[in-house]
Amino acid sequence: QVQLVESGGGLVQPGGSLRLSCAASGLFFSFYTMGWYRQAPGKQRELVAAITYGDTTNYSDYVKGRFTISRDNVKNTVYLQMNSLKPEDTAVYYCNANKVEAGKRYDYWGQGTQVTVSS
Repeated sequence: QVQLVESGGGLVQPGGSLRLSCAASGLFFSFYTMGWYRQAPGKQRELVAAITYGDTTNYSDYVKGRFTISRDNVKNTVYLQMNSLKPEDTAVYYCNANKVEAGKRYDYWGQGTQVTVSS
């Protein structure tokens, strides 16, 4: 059974930093692209950042230069370092694992962790 468990969310002041972690189990971690998505109240879930098994990264324009995604294929964990946080970064952040195999996409999600940026 695949499990993605996020941690590291919380309340932070504007300009502050947080580091999210997502520990994966039940899958061959190295084969999956790992991503972080977020969903603010009343808005659609959106991609924040993703990293392939080959360490190619992709960032939303809203976080480029402020957030950094990384992965540890030994610990089966993906991280999101968030710096210079803004109130508009407030959302529930979800960890995602995905791969395409034989033309079929496989997606797995964590339960989400709340990030609140407020003074």
